[in-house]
Amino acid sequence: MTNQAQQSATAKFGAHETMEVHEVLTGIIDGINNFELYRDHVRDQQLGTILDHQLQFMTEEYNTLLQAVQQNGMSEAAPYRWPKNVSPKYGLRHPAPVSPNASPNEMDDRDVASAMLGQHKSGAIKKITAALECANPQLRSIIQQSAINCTEQAFEVWNFMNQRGMYQVPTMMDMTTNTLVNAYSSANATGQGQGAPAWPQ
Repeated sequence: MTNQAQQSATAKFGAHETMEVHEVLTGIIDGINNFELYRDHVRDQQLGTILDHQLQFMTEEYNTLLQAVQQNGMSEAAPYRWPKNVSPKYGLRHPAPVSPNASPNEMDDRDVASAMLGQHKSGAIKKITAALECANPQLRSIIQQSAINCTEQAFEVWNFMNQRGMYQVPTMMDMTTNTLVNAYSSANATGQGQGAPAWPQ
């Protein structure tokens, strides 16, 4: 692609969205590179399968976004799919103490899973921030879906950790929880009972 063609393809992007896309692409590259480093430290077969699946998806997602911004090849971003078999375990069950490793050789499955989870959490925040700065509707849609994908990947990793006892969920007493969630009441309809106003045609 010539320089003139490249300028034409990217001319529809504003300054803010261009910089935000730069941050998103860099973040995805960092995530891919980190996941590749983590792979040799994985011992749990299920975690290895999750990491490999997510790594492949992240690479494809990177290429989709790159094509969108460099060639104006806008297309719908693919949603992340994973076999959802979620039954969260609540409560603390003698969680094992954790501390920083003294060397890279000490990295284990919990370390890998926790790092993967953190990567997806930060990725979701960064991508939602980027989407809020996008003027181009197609680019906004792609980055929004990418943020949703991060939340799905994070949930997949969290579910693995939760089932293995690596990420336990503390709870409140039932009375405290019930008091808190029942402290709210329904809102009255706005517009004096006439429903939401219609958009002008």
